[in-house]
Amino acid sequence: MTQTNDGTPPKTIAIVAYITLIGFIVALILNSNNKSELGSFHIRQSLGIFILAFASGFIMIIPILGWIVGAAGYIFAFVLWIMGLISAVNEELKPVPVLGEKFNDWFKGI
Repeated sequence: MTQTNDGTPPKTIAIVAYITLIGFIVALILNSNNKSELGSFHIRQSLGIFILAFASGFIMIIPILGWIVGAAGYIFAFVLWIMGLISAVNEELKPVPVLGEKFNDWFKGI
């Protein structure tokens, strides 16, 4: 397992990126010192999942239909989060289904 300049393994950065918004920020800072492919990939994936969850919450402002769509979005985001976390633990560069490739395109600057 390779390590970044500060001694943090890329696998650790990838896993921490999925643990709450604070973990995402910590992973972003750790990865900014010496970028690793694994860390950057999972930071992009987790950012996309966090934005999806936020958008699902925002859409729940709309009564009834918004609640249904928002709840479905939360469930979908949770499933993607679990799949991304498992991929990070296994040190795989496997994008989450449906939106994973888009997340990599949209956030390629990270």
